[in-house]
Amino acid sequence: MRGAAFVLMLVLSGAPALAEPLNLTLPAGAIQADQESSPATSYALAVGPWKGDSMQTLALEGARSDTAWRLRANQNTTLQLLATLREQLAQAGYTMLYECDTEACGGFDFRYALDLLPEPAMHVDLGDFRYFAAHKGNDYVAITVSRSSESGFVQITTISVQDVTPIVPDNPLAIPQQSAPLPGSAAATALSPSVFAAQLESQGSVALDDLDFASGEVALGSREYASLKDLASYLSDHPKAQVVLVGHTDAVGSLAANIALSKRRATAVRAKLIADFAANPAQISAEGAGYLAPRASNLTKEGREKNRRVEVVLTSTQM
Repeated sequence: MRGAAFVLMLVLSGAPALAEPLNLTLPAGAIQADQESSPATSYALAVGPWKGDSMQTLALEGARSDTAWRLRANQNTTLQLLATLREQLAQAGYTMLYECDTEACGGFDFRYALDLLPEPAMHVDLGDFRYFAAHKGNDYVAITVSRSSESGFVQITTISVQDVTPIVPDNPLAIPQQSAPLPGSAAATALSPSVFAAQLESQGSVALDDLDFASGEVALGSREYASLKDLASYLSDHPKAQVVLVGHTDAVGSLAANIALSKRRATAVRAKLIADFAANPAQISAEGAGYLAPRASNLTKEGREKNRRVEVVLTSTQM
């Protein structure tokens, strides 16, 4: 593949194929840096800039593929890199949904709201990146382009929207039965305030595992979170207690950016506790640890999802 342009076939192995295979020719010297795929998953496709604390997205479900490419010694600008791919999509009959450039996208917030493959496969310069989204029927494409001082970087994400059929076992007895949650588990935390309090006091911290953060996402949804209700109840029952909410991220991006992002997540959780659960602000502080305390490997998508979390640390009860 070195030294000549080649054709990128974005078809998911083992999954239903796109209505028409998407053929994109990348510049000469492009080398595939990483690739991940899933036959059935959810994806939030960005179709608007980051404004305030969120951005407009389309909620898609179907077969997904992510491929990152590195173009070493390629001195084309991000616009030049994107333009050739954008033109090929137009010729293939795709309709643009959204396009933006760095600050117009929303800068830091927009970039970290994108679910991209991690460094070094996909590098994003926060001062120079472009994003493009398009669709053709039920086939959607998102392209992110950036560069370093000496190389270009391209990630292409495809989603082929389809109905996801639940797997029904032939033997009804094969259906997993609900068992009682283990003490200290996420399920026990969600179901039993007493278990939450016991774990917080015995172990010194509790991971608020029912909170969900997409890669780079800061804002929490409007649904109920049992862990926040339990934490607010604990603080109300222990008015002299002091806790620190500590945000954690996956390893996508630089340490400084992730520490800032993780603290913003913790701050968002603190704000929700105060606004929705009448928690005392004087009892709660917020900090960020970035990716310095992972609980799973950042080399897999599942591991990165586990690492995106907020934990509550009990620092004092002053009893």
